Amino acid sequence: MIIGVIGGASCSMGVNRTSYEVGKKIAERGDFLVCGGMGGVMEGACKGCREAGGITIGILPGKNKEKHVNPYITVPVITAMDHARNAIIVRTADLLIAIDGAYGTLSEIGLALACKKKVFGLNSWNIKGVIPIKTVDELFEKINNLDEIYEPIKI
Repeated sequence: MIIGVIGGASCSMGVNRTSYEVGKKIAERGDFLVCGGMGGVMEGACKGCREAGGITIGILPGKNKEKHVNPYITVPVITAMDHARNAIIVRTADLLIAIDGAYGTLSEIGLALACKKKVFGLNSWNIKGVIPIKTVDELFEKINNLDEIYEPIKI
């Protein structure tokens, strides 16, 4: 499965730790992580994923990977599309995890819901369609129950 992690390009240390744990669990499941490839939530999740042996895909906003990519991206995808790249992230992901975030995250949530994708929210936007989650363990318990729908990709 390809799991999208969406959230702010900057975040608190607590949110960064949560993002790291989410990324780590994605890798432990043998799934791929797709995100916007920048800092904050994205970097925390990518770091956790890579340190656990996983693969990360960064859909980058600019024209070159050196300017925007975080050091934990395995596959950088150059778009030169700024926020419009959110549509690529959403379409690539089988489901999305929103962690914290502001309006960029909200736009990804809206696109995901319009595309009928599952969106889990960890301390994120509390809106109709987002499945609110309190802990990383609860999140992956729910995702594990989806495995009968999606066959995980094994690395």
